[in-house]
Amino acid sequence: MILEKLSLINFKNIENNSLEFDDFINCFIGENGVGKTNVLDSIYQLAMTKSYFGSKLSQSIKHDCDFMLIDGKFKKDQKEEHVVNSLKRGEKRVVKRNGKKYNKFSDHIGFISVVMISPYDIDLIQEGSSTRRKFIDHIISQNNKLYLSQLINYNKILSQRNALLKFFKKKNTFDEKVLKVYDNQLNELSKPIFNTRSKFMKNFVPLFLNRYNTISQHKEAVNILFQSQLINNSLDSLLTKSIEKDRHLQFTSCGIHKDDLIFEIDNHPIKSFGSQGQQKSFLISLKLAQFDFLKNESKSSPILLFDDIFDKLDNGRVKQLMKLVNEEEFGQLFLSDTDLSRTEKIIKELNRDYKIFKL
Repeated sequence: MILEKLSLINFKNIENNSLEFDDFINCFIGENGVGKTNVLDSIYQLAMTKSYFGSKLSQSIKHDCDFMLIDGKFKKDQKEEHVVNSLKRGEKRVVKRNGKKYNKFSDHIGFISVVMISPYDIDLIQEGSSTRRKFIDHIISQNNKLYLSQLINYNKILSQRNALLKFFKKKNTFDEKVLKVYDNQLNELSKPIFNTRSKFMKNFVPLFLNRYNTISQHKEAVNILFQSQLINNSLDSLLTKSIEKDRHLQFTSCGIHKDDLIFEIDNHPIKSFGSQGQQKSFLISLKLAQFDFLKNESKSSPILLFDDIFDKLDNGRVKQLMKLVNEEEFGQLFLSDTDLSRTEKIIKELNRDYKIFKL
């Protein structure tokens, strides 16, 4: 998949801009706040229908404007593809492919594979388990429509069960038979979701370890552990045991919505024992492993978005990272940086075609 042209109207701080891209490397250079990250996020939104940063829909529209438009022209398997993502204030987002509107955004997920690496990825290490679950769900869903459907249904039923628990508390009543209806549905959906996640982790961890060892040149040992309450228990038994607890808390305290990933360096939590450079190498390796997984599944290279990744990486790790990009078929790459001379020096060493856009 190659993005040939991008047009933006009233997108965040960008009033009107059209860019034509190189098939391999494209660099956005400028001071902080000029819109480099916004351009990368617009490409991400064309692929995933929403912002990488989880911001509200209305925040994609430039201040004092009524609408925004992201227009992308792609080339996939020698065929031209046109994707438009638009939004008017007070209305629902509209996503079209070749002029045809999607009724469900989930139908578009996976058509354009994309991997973004951003300073905000530190949340994967610093924040709670939901951030890490979203990370693996995002990867799996790009090539597994059934999994995405199961996950949407699970979260819908989970929300309904939680609402019922709140209703019971408010009305000072309880009906175990009604609650069991939701329990049975959650139990049936949790099995395939857990199995898919487990299988994914078995394939993903070796990809991650390979990437990290290359970038760090085997300087430290890292690992990822998959943590789930369903490893040794069925959800049915867990829900039965937690009825009183759930009634008191007014939400469902067990299930696959509590799954987590444990990130380790030298057998210790990387959150507490990893340096900034080690944490950044860890995060970049996670994303490159995501790239590898998606490429293996789809037999096509995802678009890579590198947002300010040279910051806090020592020269050795930067060289190893760009060596990977140069030696392997990574497809199309977009990156942002504040330092023109640094970027030009790194890119010229690759001996590949590139374009630099000064924003």
